[in-house]
This record gives sequence, structure tokens and C-alpha cells, in this order.
Amino acid sequence: MSVILPPRGRGTGSNPLNRFAPTTSVALDDGWFQEVPPSRATEVRLETAKSIITRNQSPDLPFDRSVNPYRGCEHGCIYCYARPSHAYWDLSPGLDFETRLIAKTNAVALLEQQLSRPGYQCAPINLGSNTDPYQPIEREHRLTRQTLEVLLRYRHPLTIVTKGSLVLRDLDLLTQLAEQKLVKVLISLTTLDDELKRTLEPRAAAPSARLGAIRVLRENRVPVGVLCSPMIPMINDMELESLLEAARDAGARQASYMLLRLPREVAPLFEEWLEAHYPQRAAHVMSIIRQCRGGEVYDSRFGHRFRGQGPFAELLAQRFAVALRKLGLDRRMDQELDRSRFCPPGGQMALL
Repeated sequence: MSVILPPRGRGTGSNPLNRFAPTTSVALDDGWFQEVPPSRATEVRLETAKSIITRNQSPDLPFDRSVNPYRGCEHGCIYCYARPSHAYWDLSPGLDFETRLIAKTNAVALLEQQLSRPGYQCAPINLGSNTDPYQPIEREHRLTRQTLEVLLRYRHPLTIVTKGSLVLRDLDLLTQLAEQKLVKVLISLTTLDDELKRTLEPRAAAPSARLGAIRVLRENRVPVGVLCSPMIPMINDMELESLLEAARDAGARQASYMLLRLPREVAPLFEEWLEAHYPQRAAHVMSIIRQCRGGEVYDSRFGHRFRGQGPFAELLAQRFAVALRKLGLDRRMDQELDRSRFCPPGGQMALL
């Protein structure tokens, strides 16, 4: 497999055609070799979305609805299971996913419309199910903050999953939501190794910044947990106990983990990353992944996709359970949030 180095600050240098593309093209080496890959700027396209609340029926998830103000994610995590979704906009799950982003400019107006519908039934909304709500472009577009403002005004419960320390910018809103038992934040922590983070999640916050976010949230009484995801065989799985302990010491009181998922175009991108950064163990890593996925690189079945199967997956689950008991962490990530407070502005709260 040929090794393609990513541009500076990006997760991948490949930009394979999406699976819906009607034509294909092949890049040929013209002899002008560049030892240092050029940088590639982030482009943000503004979109008028048709809807903003996405529903799911997955028994693996503790929520049945989510809001994603952005499409694509500048963090550039090479393993991101959301990469294939970029194909729906005729963009590549590769470099396009982390450099050609889409901001849903009418997200807040749509959210208010949907929450105000007479038949709407309140249940926690998750922010961060498909792309990170606190990726770098949020600093300029502030769609996540505006979403929090709406949910606070409607007194609607929510959960947040992020690996961005920018979440602390919204501490004023999060503390108000927490006072009414309306919010839970999960910080995704993958490694404590800065060098591994640099290649694995190039534009995400540093491990120390994520632990710092946990600490500040805890100090301000915002419920916070840690999500050790993904656990990658022979790359970061040996850090599981250290990750949980560091998160516990920072203030996390709940924890969960997920095994690496490689759906559709993610698999070849991840294999390319392995060859570039861990060529001597690449074959071994992929062998263990296939052992966990019934001989394939991915198993999409409910009940299997997050945990896997086989000796490695079972040992990882046992290690996690032992660590939770030892550290006094709670396995449950679906902490009860208060739905009874939900009330559209000008409306009347439901009677219990």
C-alpha cells in the first residue's frame, strides 16, 4: 500500500471518491516530489437545512434524537465513523470531510420551530452524535452556543459529546442548564500521548486541555463524564486504565468506551494511516480488528458494533469493568435528566 502523507494539521492526505460518484479519476506521480506536504485551508459552505433534529432507533444509544449544526469536522480524526456521511453531499470522506465543511445557518430557527410543534414529545437531545459541536469553526459561527440558548429558554434536556475544550466558552449557559438538571457533558478522551493525538486527532484539543475541561466543568457543578473512544488494538488500548484514572482524578464520575469502528470508506483511510505511522504493526492491528468483527473490518449489527466480539473484545470489556470498580466510576451514561421542565416560551409547563 502506498503511503500518502497528510497536509500539515490534517488527518489524511487521501481524498477518495465517495461511493456515489458517477466517474473516477486516477492521480499520477509527475516527478515533482514534495517532502513536506502543503497545507490545505478550511472552507465553510453555508447551508439552509430542511430539518435539524435527527431521529434514530438504535438500541445501542441512550438517546433517540440529536442535533448537528455542522457537516464535516475540522478535528480530522482519522477513525471518525461520520466520514462516510460526507458522500451524501458529493464530497469525499477523506480530506474533504475535514476541510470542506458545511454550517447550517438556520439551525436555531429550525430547532425552535420543531420544539414548538403541538405534538412534540420532550426527550434529551444529543449534540455531537455525527460531528463535534465544538470543532474550531464554532468559534466564528457560534451555532452550538445559539442552540444551547434555545434549549435553555425552552428548558429542554440535552447531552453533549465533544473533544473540544471550546466547551468551556459556554460555561455560563451550561451552569444554568445544570442547575435545572438539563445537561450532561461527555468529554471524549482517546489518548494521553500528545504525539499520538497529533496524528490521530490533529486539530482536536490536547489531552491536558480535555482533562482541564473536565476539571472546570466539575468545579462548576456541571455533570461530566468521560468517553474513551475509540479503543484501537495495539495503538491506544493499553491506555484504557490510565485514561479512566486521569479522567476520574479530573472530576469525571461516569465513563464508557467504544471499540474502533471502520464503516465504509473509513477502513481504507485508517489502513493508510497505519501504514504511514505504524508500518511494522499495521498488519497485526488489522488482524485483531477482523478478529473482533467476525473476520470483517466492520460489523454494523446492533449490540456488536460498539463492543465487538472475540477474545480481544471480551478482555477489553473485562478490563473496563475492573477499572470502573477500582476507580469508583459509574458505567451508566444515560443519567436521568429532567423532562418535566420543558416549556416552549409563552406555553404552560406540563402537569405531573
